[in-house]
Amino acid sequence: MTNLVPILEDILSLDSSMRFAAIIDLKGNISEAIMKKGKTSLKSQKEEEHFCKQVALGRRMRNEFNKSLGKVNYVHIERERVTQMVVYPKRKTIYVTLEPRLSMERKMELVHLIKKKTAHL
Repeated sequence: MTNLVPILEDILSLDSSMRFAAIIDLKGNISEAIMKKGKTSLKSQKEEEHFCKQVALGRRMRNEFNKSLGKVNYVHIERERVTQMVVYPKRKTIYVTLEPRLSMERKMELVHLIKKKTAHL
């Protein structure tokens, strides 16, 4: 089994606004997750696990439209207190949270970098 922590640490180091990164299997189980040092979680561990299950469910639902609309490049959710992004490599799902203050251009750069760093998963 691959050690996923260095991948997550690499993702969190991409920008000072990064808060949390998780690698989730296709069933919604957290393979590995880390919070950036100095940041506090906005959700409890139970909420985080439930949200990861929902991320996997969302992926399955979106896959139903791949044939007619094409594959999803990424999912971007902008909330009042946090930005959530989801990227879909082949066998895993990458879920990250970051501070919402970044420009849209920078957020798109981060999506691109995360996709490059996780394409093999």
